[in-house]
Amino acid sequence: MGGLSQGFWAMLCCRALAGAAGGGIAAGGIGLLSTLYASEVRSRLMGYAASVLSMATVIFPILGGWLGLYGWRWAFCLYGLGIPVALAAWLVVPATVTPTANPVDLSQTQGVGRVLRQRRIAALLVALGVASALFYVVVVYAPLYLKAAIGASSMFNGIVLACRAIGAAIISAIGAHRLAHRIGRGAAIATGFLLMALSLGSIPHLQQPPLILLAALGFGLGFGLVMPNFYNALADRSPRHQRAGILAIGTGAASLGQFVSPVLFGPLWKVGGVSVFYVAAGIAATISSLYWLIGYWKLHRHGLP
Repeated sequence: MGGLSQGFWAMLCCRALAGAAGGGIAAGGIGLLSTLYASEVRSRLMGYAASVLSMATVIFPILGGWLGLYGWRWAFCLYGLGIPVALAAWLVVPATVTPTANPVDLSQTQGVGRVLRQRRIAALLVALGVASALFYVVVVYAPLYLKAAIGASSMFNGIVLACRAIGAAIISAIGAHRLAHRIGRGAAIATGFLLMALSLGSIPHLQQPPLILLAALGFGLGFGLVMPNFYNALADRSPRHQRAGILAIGTGAASLGQFVSPVLFGPLWKVGGVSVFYVAAGIAATISSLYWLIGYWKLHRHGLP
């Protein structure tokens, strides 16, 4: 429908519908994983899900930009991929959700508001939104900076974005669960935000392509550590019969972070240029420090070394 639209408002409505559909798919998928699996298996699969989402948020716009070279309407042809995926989901999901899986009783969602008022749940939702907002700082403003600073081509900027996606995908799929199991979930999240902060702060000082790609990979590794551990923490802290709903709200918080990122950081980019990266790095470093301090306080309170 977007490719066939003839005016701004028609396009805006199509984008709103596409966003609602995409948000529902992401929320439903993560909620389904949380319902069907538990403990370490769920943690690992959350990493896989976060990995796929990270890859898609970068690869899809690159493909869309490539098709857009032949005409902007062609970019919307990518949405045709949803047709075979829908058919596959129609066949696979009913077979996956066996009768032994407890169905979600919609009447039980009445207590979701009470769960959301818990400080830990609210803090996790806010942190999810902040992490997504920081991710879009590098997606939106790093290419603009690199083009102005070193004359980076759209192809090079696409490679930089791909490096971030690859880093996030690798660590989400195979490293986030293992590191959280080894050093603790809070320490893993703190490490992820620290990597994001270092990468963001280094952007204005990098001129050589290899170093730029290395920093992009580091940011992806940090983001890939943060997101699956956040989702898994939400799942652990939510009542079982409300888990899918809370995780759906978590994906909404992440989407909201993407939405507000240009609203919050756009004026800063316009006025201060590269200072947007320092501010974003400071936010990431602050969250990392808070998680380290919380972890240290928990160890101290229980008398652990």
